[in-house]
Amino acid sequence: MTTSRIIYTITDEAPYLATYSLLPVVKAFSKAAGIDVETRDISLAGRIIANFPENLTDEQKQSDALAELGELAKTPEANIIKLPNISASIPQLQAAVSELQSQGYDLPDYPEEPQNDAEKDIKARYAKVLGSAVNPVLREGNSDRRVAGPVKDYAKQHPHSMGAWSADSKSHVASMSDGDFYSSEKSVVMDKADTLKISFTDASGNESVLKAETPVQKGEVVDSSRMSLNALSSFLEQQINDANEQGILFSLHLKATMMKVSDPIMFGHAVKVYYKDLFDKYGSLFEELGVDANNGFGDVEAKIADLSADKKAAIEEDIKAIYQARPDMAMVDSDKGITNLHVPSNVIIDASMPAAIRSSGQMWGPDGKLHDTKAVIPDRCYAGIYQGVIDFCRQHGAFDVTTMGNVSNVGLMAQKAEEYGSHDKTFEIPAAGTVKVSDSAGNALLEHEVEEGDIWRMCQTRDLPIRDWVKLGVNRARLTGNMAIFWLDENRAHDANLIAKVNEYLKDHDTDGLEIKILSPVDATHLTLERIQQGLNTISVTGNVLRDYLTDLYPILELGT
Repeated sequence: MTTSRIIYTITDEAPYLATYSLLPVVKAFSKAAGIDVETRDISLAGRIIANFPENLTDEQKQSDALAELGELAKTPEANIIKLPNISASIPQLQAAVSELQSQGYDLPDYPEEPQNDAEKDIKARYAKVLGSAVNPVLREGNSDRRVAGPVKDYAKQHPHSMGAWSADSKSHVASMSDGDFYSSEKSVVMDKADTLKISFTDASGNESVLKAETPVQKGEVVDSSRMSLNALSSFLEQQINDANEQGILFSLHLKATMMKVSDPIMFGHAVKVYYKDLFDKYGSLFEELGVDANNGFGDVEAKIADLSADKKAAIEEDIKAIYQARPDMAMVDSDKGITNLHVPSNVIIDASMPAAIRSSGQMWGPDGKLHDTKAVIPDRCYAGIYQGVIDFCRQHGAFDVTTMGNVSNVGLMAQKAEEYGSHDKTFEIPAAGTVKVSDSAGNALLEHEVEEGDIWRMCQTRDLPIRDWVKLGVNRARLTGNMAIFWLDENRAHDANLIAKVNEYLKDHDTDGLEIKILSPVDATHLTLERIQQGLNTISVTGNVLRDYLTDLYPILELGT
């Protein structure tokens, strides 16, 4: 390939008109520079079609463009414009398959519970397009994200609306105080390249291998942690009751798209806790119908639709009784009765929390009006940043779009860093026992006692991306003269190892005259907000998840989008 080519991806995220209208603009500018622009279809539909060539006619077949671009992304010649793309949940995948089938594509149904090897193969193929299947393939490098100067200036001159804040607002973030990933995290730095094994041993001493081989490099940071099912369920019940007592909305904020293994499970437990009386009463029937709470309460509604009129009416009356007894829920669509718990992909934390903060900390209730909200974010690792913004706005009021500063981001994203690369190392534990990470010599590096239903995961962060991330942060501080803040929590095992590396690798760069700080996410939030209010610009240098959260949070506050 020559360097005179740009690949423009065809995706599917709304508004499609914006995606489609940008292409002629890119082509016009590129043509003047003698650069060719080619397109590749990596939409959800395109990826589904590419996975089942044997079922389709020659006219219907599509090449696996994502695999092609994944290889291209590893080369120096890569120049890919990756538009926003859907990270599909199971309900969204099923809807896409149904739509393609209606257009004559001979695609198999998604088998929720495979009964034979053929169905297991079908499910495995569909699993390749679930969740964030695109970004980990294309994002080989770290990220450097910032708003263009003219766009920021336009936003200041044409400010979007910002909801007024009341000092009496009851809106707040609720997170677990124990039993979450944060409290259980353990972390090691590899002293040599090796291959690790993840195993589970039950209470009787029977060992099973969860993942036989995970290659690691020298200097790599490896973490493991667990989310306790018992602690999570108790926490959810407490927060539902507290929302009732305070008379505020109950809402759950996860990222079931990107975190496609762990977060749908947590979402499912929230559904079962909120609708506990319903699942207690109809548990056997729901099991018979194939209800999967991980797909949201919408799955209950879909599965009971074909029951007899009397049976369906009885269940619907019980649902109404639950809504009378439980707190009102934040709504996705109050007119259609679609709640926060209907579909796991309907409420995505990096978009839902900034939108609520921009709307006076409120969300839409069943009555179609805005109300104060309890925002439940079970794990503490990053939840504090949103509480920090809420506290700041409650004290100082909404930000002034015409004067507020800018927050750019340098993100540790390369090579599936941190939680966003944990999908293939995340497991729902089948029984009480121990999960252990061992090196090739059989030495235990990380170990957790677990109970049935717990969620256990392992994350990796390679050394070379960390070095590059530090360099990018320093370079951006040098180019702009702005303060750069590494958002790292010394009380968190993973972050403590990163802090040691950051302090070491900063010595490799000229930092004279630069303002570079290392602060916990909560402290970094507070300082950044103070600077924003003063009209100052700040560089956030963060891990992969915070990169995702902050590059939505601040643009939504600054630009309205």
